[in-house]
Amino acid sequence: MWCPSVSLTLWANAWLAGQAAPDDVLDALSVWATTHSVAAYDSVAADVTGLPWPDVDTATSVSLLQTVRAAAGLRATPGPALNLVLPVPGDARGLPAGSTFARDAMSAGEAVIVTSERGAPIGLVPEFEGLDNGPDEGLDDDLDGAGLDGAAPVLSWTVYSLPAAPTPEHIDLGEAEYALRSAVRSAAEALTALRAGGSGLDVDDPRALVEQVLEASHAHDAPPHAPTRALRVLENAAQVDAIITVSAGLMPIATQSSSEAQLASDALRPLAGVVRSARQAAVTAILHSAW
Repeated sequence: MWCPSVSLTLWANAWLAGQAAPDDVLDALSVWATTHSVAAYDSVAADVTGLPWPDVDTATSVSLLQTVRAAAGLRATPGPALNLVLPVPGDARGLPAGSTFARDAMSAGEAVIVTSERGAPIGLVPEFEGLDNGPDEGLDDDLDGAGLDGAAPVLSWTVYSLPAAPTPEHIDLGEAEYALRSAVRSAAEALTALRAGGSGLDVDDPRALVEQVLEASHAHDAPPHAPTRALRVLENAAQVDAIITVSAGLMPIATQSSSEAQLASDALRPLAGVVRSARQAAVTAILHSAW
């Protein structure tokens, strides 16, 4: 799993479907941070979820689960009540236009939408707290005491009321896998070209750096009901994303006149969109498989 919102979406959905226990959800979230808090942004969100208002004292991880259950409510028709959104500048699909939730979700690059058959959707946006100690203290000091995998000591979730639930975009898993298969080849070729272009780094094999980036994702598990194909798509998406991350680190100091480096840059540019679509399709498949 590559962000807290996907962990909450998949595991809370599994819990609501009876495929996981509350402790399973909390365990999945604990890999991101040892402590989670949740607070309502507005009075309508507080009414829907039962969170305190106007008192903004944050609640605990258990309250986060209670918030999701209250927002989802009882469903006459079994099916996912949670939806993952992964907005980026220029692509706000899945977000209610002009809302504070949309602005904050765009800033975070992730969010969760919980819908209810009674028509009172909410959105949740995560934010890590405790990483900024000011200019005199380094990030490494924060991460040393941050908990598992270098996560921040607190991951806060803000709950927003939404005017309406945006219609989730359907992305066919088969089409996403096909596009991703081509993306894996393009990303690998781009990384090879970038290395050949002379990055100036003492890196014998950039693929070793890719493996290091991928290691962080190995601590995050998917629910046991997840289809094999969806997991394969997530794994391939993580590989392409890791190559993009490593290449972004090599690119700034690559020889500016190198035609190989320019080709690598051109090849990598569209791949982030392929990764997002593939991940969205895989998550949707996993959500529905729980029911």
